[in-house]
Amino acid sequence: MERVNCECGHVNPYGTILCESCGKQVGKELSEKSVDLRYEGSARRSQTYKRTPLDRIWNFFSSVKVGVGIIALILIASMIGTIFPQQMYIPQNVVPEDFYRDRYGLLGQIYVQLGFNRLYESWWYFLLLAALGISLVIASLDRVVPLYFALKNQGVTRHESFIRRQRLFSETKVKKNSDKQIDFVISKLRNKRYRIREENGNFLAEKNRFSRWGPYVNHAGLVIFLIGGMLRFIPGMYVDETLWIRDGETSAIPGTNGNYYLGSDKFILETYPEDQGNGVKNYQTNVTLYERKGEILVGDTPELVKVKDEHVRVNHPLRHDSFALYQVSYKLNELNKMTFSLVDKKTEKSFGQIEIDLFNPEKSYDLGNEYKIEILEYFPDFYFNGQGQPATRSQVPDNPAFVFNMISPEHPDGEKSFVAIRNTIESRGNNQLQMKFENVEMKNVSALTVRKDNTLWILGLGGAIFMIGVIQGMYWNHRRIWIRRSGDAVFIAGHANKNVYGLQNEVNSILKETGLQELTDQTNRKSENKMEGGE
Repeated sequence: MERVNCECGHVNPYGTILCESCGKQVGKELSEKSVDLRYEGSARRSQTYKRTPLDRIWNFFSSVKVGVGIIALILIASMIGTIFPQQMYIPQNVVPEDFYRDRYGLLGQIYVQLGFNRLYESWWYFLLLAALGISLVIASLDRVVPLYFALKNQGVTRHESFIRRQRLFSETKVKKNSDKQIDFVISKLRNKRYRIREENGNFLAEKNRFSRWGPYVNHAGLVIFLIGGMLRFIPGMYVDETLWIRDGETSAIPGTNGNYYLGSDKFILETYPEDQGNGVKNYQTNVTLYERKGEILVGDTPELVKVKDEHVRVNHPLRHDSFALYQVSYKLNELNKMTFSLVDKKTEKSFGQIEIDLFNPEKSYDLGNEYKIEILEYFPDFYFNGQGQPATRSQVPDNPAFVFNMISPEHPDGEKSFVAIRNTIESRGNNQLQMKFENVEMKNVSALTVRKDNTLWILGLGGAIFMIGVIQGMYWNHRRIWIRRSGDAVFIAGHANKNVYGLQNEVNSILKETGLQELTDQTNRKSENKMEGGE
């Protein structure tokens, strides 16, 4: 790819349309629409190199249409993700598949099967974000690098064809020396904070070049923001979990790799008096934070060291080591343990009692004297499914049911019985023994949200840079004015990346005080000529 030499002596990169220095056409023929050149006619890689696979990948992601398409896909996926609640917002004590199917029917079932219930954790959503980041980086580099060198190398003395092609243009025939008029214009422009460069009696007045980088600062902020969002997929960077803990229970805090444990000393619920409406005044969990010492050994109880006691209330979280635990919900009087007696149905003679931990039931209980109870099946939240078979909605014992096998000397193979709350079904219908309910132990349960976010500063930095780019590109515009002497004529041209009318009014207010021709908008003139030709 040979570089392009211009008659002015400047060597341009391959693919350049207009000389970076003088603006003379050195590439393919320009159309009339090329009056306002966004990238100064400089060579963009995506429009120059198209041979290798790397070129094709670069050209694909540098396309604005591809970037807009990726954004559209992300928006569509995000909108679908809001049709039904995300899994993180549904009750934690239900099976997600059952919840969406029972609540939303066939659509809910399809929603889960396609993975939209955990949209923001899915691999394909992550790939869409990564593709958007790649598109932003490549599209920015494809444009900002040639634009930077074109603006850096721009000369003061511009070719006449370049001057005439600008949208704002004026030509003045002068009979006398025009130095005083031009000096007056330059002095006024300098007062308006234009940076003036002079070469061989020609001038370039320029200000607010920094505004040209506004869109690329936006892109940089978005890329940093996307990086912060994607870092949430890395373990340890972001945690948003729910911990359900019962009074007297000690559990590992999710997201801490087993390094921290939380003990619930007591859940407290305070209500207003009857004359004030009986509403909830406060609910809190008195907890103890523990730190594990040593390594985790399978089957061994971890050694815990107390860190501190805390009262966790709404908007008053427990904070430690970048983690925060918030009080979000509670459940009163949850079933915890149930006590049954094995009795003779006719004589009601008891052969012993068993206490079943509803969260960790044993498979069998030995009562002695050849009496034994086996739990063949356990349904923590019992219901009959569509096939009429017993099933469970979740692992939370809201409606426990058991299939017992009652072994005795008279029945060494056992007698089977299905026992649920207010419901007992015997397989034979004439069992000698039965399981008699004796007692239940209930506990209060507290729901705490565990949060950790090491990406917030990255997200904040990306958002701040994005806003800087917005302000940079919105409130300023890059303005340039070229003044060129050519024989007995003075050419003046103006260019602005936006608000061309503001530039025209600014310059014409100066030219009115001289004998130089005011700038005219050539796009309006061409439109008028076309209309006259059509008539």
